[in-house]
Amino acid sequence: MARQPESTVPRIRVAVIGGGLAGLAAAVAAREHGLCVELFEARRQLGGRAGSFQDPDSGELLDHCQHVAMGCCTNLADFCRRTGVADCFRRDRRLCFIGPDSRIRAFSAVPFSPSPLHLAPALMRLGYLRLRDRLRIAGTMLTLARDDGSREIDIAAWLRQQGEQFWSVVLVSALSETLDRISVAAARKVFVDGFLGSRRAYEVYVPRAPLGEIYDRRIARWLADHGVAVHLSTPVKQIEAVADVPGTLVLSDGSRRDFDYFVVALPWRSAAGVLADGVRRAVPALEEASRMESSPITAVHLWYDRPIMSLPHAVLVGRLGQWVFNRCEQASDSGCYYQVVVSASRDLKGRNRAEIVGRIRDELSGIWPEARSARLLRWRMVTNAEAVFSARPGVDSIRPPQQTPMANLVLAGDWTATGWPATMEGAVRSGYLAVESVLRSMGRNERVLVADLPRDWLARRLIG
Repeated sequence: MARQPESTVPRIRVAVIGGGLAGLAAAVAAREHGLCVELFEARRQLGGRAGSFQDPDSGELLDHCQHVAMGCCTNLADFCRRTGVADCFRRDRRLCFIGPDSRIRAFSAVPFSPSPLHLAPALMRLGYLRLRDRLRIAGTMLTLARDDGSREIDIAAWLRQQGEQFWSVVLVSALSETLDRISVAAARKVFVDGFLGSRRAYEVYVPRAPLGEIYDRRIARWLADHGVAVHLSTPVKQIEAVADVPGTLVLSDGSRRDFDYFVVALPWRSAAGVLADGVRRAVPALEEASRMESSPITAVHLWYDRPIMSLPHAVLVGRLGQWVFNRCEQASDSGCYYQVVVSASRDLKGRNRAEIVGRIRDELSGIWPEARSARLLRWRMVTNAEAVFSARPGVDSIRPPQQTPMANLVLAGDWTATGWPATMEGAVRSGYLAVESVLRSMGRNERVLVADLPRDWLARRLIG
């Protein structure tokens, strides 16, 4: 994605509506291809759902919910390299699974073994599973890998027969949805791209800094340094057509701006709302997309008076919390900070928050003796009711492509047709694909999307 010389590229003006990851990726890609870009965001900060808030007690930036990436997220990695924030992520080659017996079991690749065999010894070490279940899980992974995802079966019942204690925590954490609502295609994506295809795919990248520092402050500096005008606290009222072609951006204060191209990078429920009636009628796919269901994610933030664990993070099996993150590097006078993530948390709605936190504390105390003697200084529970779109069977059929029927209007968002579930990688891919569409309409057949990790020779033979 080489940056084009300014003198050789016409001054094409692009409006990006929405400052989440999809909009940011589109703005960066468009600018690096020599286009004149302005980004409009209704909120006071960039980052969208991958954002932070200021803790009213300590003044610190806290993530709404912990986000992680994996080695298979090649476009997110490319985006971070281009904008100079790759140093904000720590690569972990070892996962830790904590089973119902509270024993910690390392999960990492063995040296020199090609995928998909590189993780086989790690799977065999998951002693909380019966040996026959471990063997069955390995076979099920290969069965899923060979499935093209076109058929929809009762995957929940099928996977429960193959060892639910393994599948549930992995898939729910990755897709933020319960087994009974997950499509075959989504499950296959997790295991083929995330575990089986490449030795590096399973590696976890954890932000070292709050997401607000990464995607708001540092990305904002990159955009400013590269001539992208960013308008925060600037809601867009609508995109109007001029002679049946989108041409004017109307802001909430009534001001009007003309652009050549429009990238609508808003959530699926609100994207259609910024289109004038005539424009909206030309994009019927947005009405279908608005029927997508959402899935909530809850983050329980805990501050103890002392450290309770030495691991950087751990996968919790058979518990309410699915993943705990040690954020003590963000420790301050407010104590040692941990975050426990509960994905697909719709069952928590209406329940007493203190009781939920109490159960999470009991789960941590059952694993780490230090948590029993540590004093909880304070806690905060944050739920995003529409954190992700639900990876239900059939959802891919209503995810619209980035290119709309109007040549100069494109869509971006992890909910568009990216081939990926609702992830940071999916968001970045959508932004890159949107810019590819813009370039094509200009007669420039240029690649923006970055290739997936190459598959090892054995994975190519076994999976394809």
